[in-house]
Amino acid sequence: MTLIKSISGIRGTIGGKPSDNLTPIDAVKFASAYGTWLKKQKKDKKLTVVIGRDARLSGEMIQNLVISSLVGLGIDIIDLGLSTTPTVEVAVPMENADGGIILTASHNPKQWNALKLLNDKGEFLDGANGAEILEIAESDDFSFAEVDDLGKITKNDDYIDIHIEEVLKLPLVDADKIKKANFKVVVDGVNSTGGIAIPKLLNALGVETVELYCEPTGHFPHNPEPLKEHLTDLSELVVKEKADLGIVVDPDVDRLAFICNDGEMFGEEYTLVACADFVLGKTPGNTVSNMSSSRALRDITLKHNGNYEASAVGEVNVVTLMKKNEAIIGGEGNGGIIYPELHYGRDSLVGVALFLTHLAEVGMTTRELRDSYPSYFMSKKKIQLTPQLDVDGILKSMEAKYAGENISTVDGVKIDFPENWVHLRKSNTEPIIRIYTEAATQQEADGLADRIINEIKEIAGI
Repeated sequence: MTLIKSISGIRGTIGGKPSDNLTPIDAVKFASAYGTWLKKQKKDKKLTVVIGRDARLSGEMIQNLVISSLVGLGIDIIDLGLSTTPTVEVAVPMENADGGIILTASHNPKQWNALKLLNDKGEFLDGANGAEILEIAESDDFSFAEVDDLGKITKNDDYIDIHIEEVLKLPLVDADKIKKANFKVVVDGVNSTGGIAIPKLLNALGVETVELYCEPTGHFPHNPEPLKEHLTDLSELVVKEKADLGIVVDPDVDRLAFICNDGEMFGEEYTLVACADFVLGKTPGNTVSNMSSSRALRDITLKHNGNYEASAVGEVNVVTLMKKNEAIIGGEGNGGIIYPELHYGRDSLVGVALFLTHLAEVGMTTRELRDSYPSYFMSKKKIQLTPQLDVDGILKSMEAKYAGENISTVDGVKIDFPENWVHLRKSNTEPIIRIYTEAATQQEADGLADRIINEIKEIAGI
């Protein structure tokens, strides 16, 4: 069991001992640290924080602890209840709130939960702010409010609907065109809040929807990471229903993947590629993704005469570079779409609306659309970490081994070969080394990943 403290928040498995796992004591401590940090930032201002959660089993317990801790600091709460990460991000500035917390462990299995922390723009905190909150938590430097100054709780269950309304207002989203296309879509909501939000959006767009695992019970029917090996039920149902496509999101609805009409993966890497192709075709500009994302986005951006640049992994790093480069769309190759026209956060609702408008305009099947893009294949593997592994030493050894190649050490080690690449990095959210590769064929990508894994094991003596 694990507790991971990082600049982006705190993430861990439920149960066990404090500081070893995500226990009630840890939830109270880190919520209090965040509230204390906000009070220092805002001085004497009366503060408001927006709180939302995904449907995982521990969500209500963690939510009650977090809300009570902030109320105890004298902070008012807008409680969205069951919500999505992008919905909370949209709600913070709309409510003129001072921050937000999303209670979700994203793609992690049901035993995990997390506190993901937002600033007053509804964006994830930067490294310096996150580090300051960790220091406050470790020092127990809290001062709670007296009884007359306790915060108040306001419940608002309407924000998924408000979020959908904001998506429909986007100039490039054409609901009439989508409705006329008579799409039939199968949705896998992994029994979390995507099962609420995505069918509601599709209904507003006039799309016939077949629901699969859309009850927000928190009992995930399969591994919630939207990868091919976890989506056999969705693939089979798309073919059975003769649907135009399948849609799957992770539990907090910031990652989006599609299934083609033939039951094969559109490819989570190509979610961003397709949406960027559509957006760049209407509003030319620049793009950003992270170092572990496909070269296909670069190719599409160049096709539209834009500039592409890669950031370190992590949403906050992508957003920082997007702002610097004035990118009009960006995101991460895990199916995360960031479209600043609405907000600077990965948003599956925005991705669905842009993709369906694009599909309606081109008049292709999803299979034909996927086949129209540059064909790259990725392999995403990992090595479980143990305390005795010197990860930094391993990465330096790999850097030295391939010193003659094009290497970036902005985030771990990325080795760009002429025909393929490999990116090695320590995960921010799990005790693993991630090994991402991309090549012209799946066999080549898998082979490169396996070769690198063997080389790492040889260096580590395992």
